[in-house]
Parts: sequence; structure tokens; C-alpha cells
Amino acid sequence: MPFIRSSGVLLHPTSFPSRFGIGDLGLEAYKFIDFLEKSYQQYWQVLPLGPTGYGNSPYMSYSALAGNHLLISPDKLLDEGLLSEEDFANLPNFANEKVDFEQAAPIKIQLLKKACENFKTKASPLQKKGFAGFCETKGYWLDDYALFMALKDTKNSTSWHTWEPELAQRDAAALEKVQRQLTDEIFYYKFIQYEFFRQWSELKSYANMRGIEIIGDIPIYVAHDSADVWANPDIFCLDEETGEVALMAGVPPDYFSATGQLWGNPVYNWEELQKQNFKWWVQRFEAMLDYVDVIRIDHFRGFEAFWAVPQGEETAMNGEWVTAPGEELFDVIKQKLGKLPVLAEDLGIITPEVEALRDKYEFPGMKVLQFAFGSDPGNPFLPFNYSRNFVVYTGTHDNDTTVGWFNTANDYEKNNLLLYLGCISPEGIHWDLIRLALSSVANQAIIPLQDILGLGNEARMNFPSIAEGNWAWRYDSATLTDELSDRFKTLTKLYGRAPQEK
Repeated sequence: MPFIRSSGVLLHPTSFPSRFGIGDLGLEAYKFIDFLEKSYQQYWQVLPLGPTGYGNSPYMSYSALAGNHLLISPDKLLDEGLLSEEDFANLPNFANEKVDFEQAAPIKIQLLKKACENFKTKASPLQKKGFAGFCETKGYWLDDYALFMALKDTKNSTSWHTWEPELAQRDAAALEKVQRQLTDEIFYYKFIQYEFFRQWSELKSYANMRGIEIIGDIPIYVAHDSADVWANPDIFCLDEETGEVALMAGVPPDYFSATGQLWGNPVYNWEELQKQNFKWWVQRFEAMLDYVDVIRIDHFRGFEAFWAVPQGEETAMNGEWVTAPGEELFDVIKQKLGKLPVLAEDLGIITPEVEALRDKYEFPGMKVLQFAFGSDPGNPFLPFNYSRNFVVYTGTHDNDTTVGWFNTANDYEKNNLLLYLGCISPEGIHWDLIRLALSSVANQAIIPLQDILGLGNEARMNFPSIAEGNWAWRYDSATLTDELSDRFKTLTKLYGRAPQEK
């Protein structure tokens, strides 16, 4: 779906300032929306919003449809009467510039459990009605997710395929028994999902009323240790005896890694999905469009052909390309849901077949300026090689910041960039690339907040193929100044990306 000429900012909610050690959906999120509006932006792009597991990666979630309860704002629970100021009396002094997941998560969970207990005894009839309605409408995924998480708590967070066979294989009588035993735990997991989606819905409404749409991110794969795989093992490539991953997802050697990227997620059993008329995928897109306006499909090329690595491999080098029925899938989704507001992450090894799939449905592809200056004038990431139906980024969550990238770029790339620009402006290399992105013909331009702030390598969000230490960057509220907003607004308007009424 071609988009109007516009621009926006990439920022994951964990990066918001907060006194609870991790960004949340409270006041600072609303201040950020105000900054976007003042800067004439029309999009806010986030990473996947699901509950995270090992490594805290948004791309390895316990559910494709649930929300990350660590993003729930305790201050908003206070406003609801579900927490009191006394509950915040002994908060530690968290570091402002990083999320300390190990320290923040237990404190946040303690507050959420307290709020849940208060909800049971203090909830108004209106709150109870809202909760019951949420549980009913989301039951098709919420019931499995709540039971899955309650079971994980009793199993010391071990992966579902190591549980007793009757639970791993979802024997009906065994599940009915544990549901009775874990009533309180199941209620808690449903409650925190209700609170997440209530708070998120309020924030989204606030953004939409100010002319800002939210771009969500849908990872093509889900984690092996997730409610989705546990509840739907037939649509994934698993070892029938052990439940372990039989064919792992990843990508072959590329720009980011000489040995490729081995993600470890199970690839799909597309034959079985086709038999079910892609029901699971249709539900996933439909559910996501309930809480975002536009969907960025991560690793879009996997819908045309995917890299499958056999069980036991330690790198992604010894995989093979397997064809996927992407055209059939998107035809069904279009038939069920209409024309989709989708962006296609088409980076990496892209073939004419992938481009044809993308273009058939008019999905905008991606251009990244940090990839533009390492080769000849035929480089597809150079702005003069773009067509309009693309989204241009200075960098993504997988890249270094622009300042960090430039400081470590080789001489060839630096010289190419400087020749292209003519000179580095007094505002810095980050504003030069922001100007390049905004001035390009691409219909959309998305700028990571780190680049707007001119931050270096210390603000990088993710190092691909490094499992730990990522996703932790946070900014200081004082850095979103009027001066910064005015500069961004001026360029946005100059290059025709401001809302029409501005």
C-alpha cells in the first residue's frame, strides 16, 4: 500500500525514561508523542511488543500476540487505585541510561502482583466488566498464553518440551487438572495482559488524535519456547519425539556475520499451514492491527524462501533455501482482512522473486543509508537509486548509530560519503544523514531517536548474533528539547514531509 510522503521516529518503549528502571507506557510516553507532534512527524515505529525471554530480545517472545507486561506503567496503576505511593517507597536508584533487566523485572513483577490482588478486591463493576470482555474477546490466544506462563512458573521457567509428556503434548485431562490447580496464577497472567492492552490502547488513541500512526513490528518467526509453538506444534518443524526444533531459522553469512545468523526459532510447516488456510497467520495479522496502524514485517524475504538449518548445527552456514508459499498466504490475508498497511523489511539476500512478491502487493521496501557508501554508484541504497514506494532509514535497531557508524567506517566509505555530501555540516554527520533521508524521493523516512540526539556507539540498541547485553539503551527526558524539535520540524517541512495542514 503506497503511503503519502511523511516521516517518523524509531524508538522502542523500553527506552523511555522511567523511575522503575525500564521504559513504560506512562507520562514519558505521552511526552514523546508530544515531541513527535511538535516536530511534524506522522509515525512512531516500535519493535515487537511481546513478553521477552532469554536475552530480553523483542524478537524472541513467549507469545506472538501477548504484550510485554514490563511496559505496564505502575504510575497508571496508581491512578487506577490499584497501587499506592507506599508501594513505591523502597525503589532503588536505577541507572538512567540503561535498562537493568535483572534488577528492574523482579521489582516490576512485585508491583504487578500487588495490583492484581488489589484488582480482585477493589475493582469497580466497570473495571470487572472490562476485564471480562477482554478475556472473552482475546480468549483464542489468551487462554493458552496464561496457562503456558503459569506452568512455566511452576517449572522454574524450563522450556515446554522438557515438561512431563502429558503437559508437553497437551493431554486434555492433564491440562484440565493444572487449570484447576493454577487458577490464581492464570488470573494474574490474564490481568497483566488486560492492563497492558488497556494502557497501550489509551496511548495509541492519544497518538492517533495528534495525527501520529504507530508502526508495529511483526517478527516472521516465533520463539520455540512460546505459547504459540506449545499450542500449535503441528504448524512448526519440530522433532516429533522430543519436541525440539528440527529445522532452525536464520540467514546465511551476510553483512552482519561471516557465519550467518542462527536464530534458533523453528521454521514453519507451510504444508500444514496451507491445509488450515493459514488460520494462525490471519489471526496474527488481525490481532496486530487491533493495536498498531501499520505493520513492518521483519525478514519479509522468508515468505518467498527461508533459510533452514538442521538441528544440531552451531552456525547458520550449513543451511539451505526452501521455497515458501508467500503469494498464497498474502492472497488469503488480503481476502480476509482487505488491503494491508504493510512495510516489508527486505534487507539481506534479496532475489528478483522476493522483489516480485513485495511489489505484487505494493508493500514498500526498506533502504538504509549506512549501507549506501561502501560500493559503486549502482548501490541500491544510494538515494538517487530509490523509487518512491520505499521507507528510508539512516539506520535500524540492528545498526550502530549514525555517529558510531561514521566513527568506525573505513576510509573508502568515509570518502565516498564526504564526496556525496560535499562537506560535513556544523550540526554533525547525524544531521547530514537525516537530511539525506528526508530529502530522498522515498515516500517515508524513519529516523532512530539516537540519531536525532546525535549519540554514539554507547546508544546502539542491538548487536546481531550477540545474544546478551542488547536492547537496554534509554534516553534522558531533558534531551527532547524545543530546539531539537524545531530543527527536525524545519527539515521535515522543507522536504515536504509535514502533515498537509501544517
